[in-house]
Amino acid sequence: MLFPVTAAYIDPSTTSIVITSITTIAIAVGAMVAILWRKAKKKVATTLHIDENAHKEVEEDLVINTEESTPINK
Repeated sequence: MLFPVTAAYIDPSTTSIVITSITTIAIAVGAMVAILWRKAKKKVATTLHIDENAHKEVEEDLVINTEESTPINK
């Protein structure tokens, strides 16, 4: 044989830690990309004077008046 074959044993707990680490790194990188994308988008919008809310409909504020119909007698 040209290359000797060696069997390597990988413990299941080690595999679990590796999978968890890879998942955590992927989530952290995704969150960082999302944050940097929002910052870059906001910077470009302010540089080009683009208003994100220009064509959005805005509802008027809801005002609730509470009136006591019957006073509480003690």
